[in-house]
Amino acid sequence: MFADQLGPHFLDDRKQPVLLIESKAVFRRRAYHRQKAHLILSALRHRAAELGEQAIFLRAETYGQALQKVREPLEVCHPTSRRALKFVRNRDGVTLLPARGYATSLADFADWADDRRGALRMEAFYRFARQHHGVLVEGDEPVGGRWSLDVENREPPPKNGKVDVPAPPMPKEDDIDAEVRADLDRWEREGIRFVGRDGPRRFPATIEEANARLRHFLRHRLAAFGPYGDAMLSTDPWLAHSMLSSSFNLGLLDPLEAVRGAEQAYRTEGAPLASVEGFVRQILGWRDYIWHTYWYFEPTWRNSNELGARRSLPAWWNDLDADAVDAHCLSDVLAGVRDRAWVHHIPRLMVLGNYALQRGFRPSELVEWFHTRFVDGYEWVMTANVVGMSQYADLGRITTKPYVSGGAYINRMSDYCGGCRYDPKKRLGEDACPFTAGYWAFLAGNRDRIPGNARMARTMKQMERLPDLDAVVDQEKRRGSDPP
Repeated sequence: MFADQLGPHFLDDRKQPVLLIESKAVFRRRAYHRQKAHLILSALRHRAAELGEQAIFLRAETYGQALQKVREPLEVCHPTSRRALKFVRNRDGVTLLPARGYATSLADFADWADDRRGALRMEAFYRFARQHHGVLVEGDEPVGGRWSLDVENREPPPKNGKVDVPAPPMPKEDDIDAEVRADLDRWEREGIRFVGRDGPRRFPATIEEANARLRHFLRHRLAAFGPYGDAMLSTDPWLAHSMLSSSFNLGLLDPLEAVRGAEQAYRTEGAPLASVEGFVRQILGWRDYIWHTYWYFEPTWRNSNELGARRSLPAWWNDLDADAVDAHCLSDVLAGVRDRAWVHHIPRLMVLGNYALQRGFRPSELVEWFHTRFVDGYEWVMTANVVGMSQYADLGRITTKPYVSGGAYINRMSDYCGGCRYDPKKRLGEDACPFTAGYWAFLAGNRDRIPGNARMARTMKQMERLPDLDAVVDQEKRRGSDPP
């Protein structure tokens, strides 16, 4: 089992012998966030300890070196990256099993996608998955009469600066975590580079911890998750989010079991349908969708750059130097990545991704950045999320318009703009919001690249009527990619 295939649903029976490999070369290859590296190693070593004599646990420089010590035939579930898939396919004596850890099979998705003839929208897949798995449906129709209740889940943050839910249960570090931290310290002295700050482990590394957090979320936080799912607060980074993305992506939790648990919370415990549907859409819909598009689309999709973004990531961004940034929203979100290796999906999309899109950062570099800086980041996760959604680098294979906005959206959905040196209503001048000004400069610079459609037509007409558009574009060119 790879280090992201750690749950019991990756085994056929409880006594099945297991080979686990810890490869040091993985951490030489790219600069991971220190807390992400800690979580991966902690989860792998905890699983080896849980399995005891059932597991062969090998620590080696590379997977290849470890496999030289193993003579018996092996089976492996379909890996989560093209690099790993190529590796196992080139090994004699290794049988490749179907993928696990996702609700819909690769074959079922391919059948669905082939029938769509190119129109692979998440909303259509989500409807198919709900019907296919019988989730929140009555016959073939959605419970409540609508497939998506997203419009009900867009409340701005509470005025008091906190969502009224109990804090999620936090893991308690043990001797394995101490060993991991000591090893990472030693590796750094040996020249392996990490980014971000070390800190207490905040995310589950065991099946027991992950299930405890899931149960707590379903019982105490799910109801508030829906309405405030898109809100951002500088005073409360967690809000009512489940904080389970890393647990799903490490394979500690079975996503379909979590979806069934949320459905049960609605049917038997009175959880609000909008909140339950929102959680189900994230897991059964979006998570599975980005997994499948990673494999269904050609490998070169990862390198799409149809908007011609050419700027390399600046040092302050790569190094998570939040203190170099004056813009309150960007500084706070970057600090969240630096200090926790996690922020929820809206800061990722509408602050980090939005800024990167406006400034023309290279999408392929962003895929790598999101992969390595987040505890839940993997190539399969970030290809669709960054290239297809956040950066619109494929001109709409999975979205109908760029996810780009000015400061007004951030002002409405957060507490960031009050007291910030920039004014979200201004696009020109020393106090012009870099998001508001960047929004119009981005549209002006890409007016000939962005395909015309009804969702963008009104905005484009509004842009052409701006009397100071040329001045805004010139101002943003001078700002460049300096920290705002």
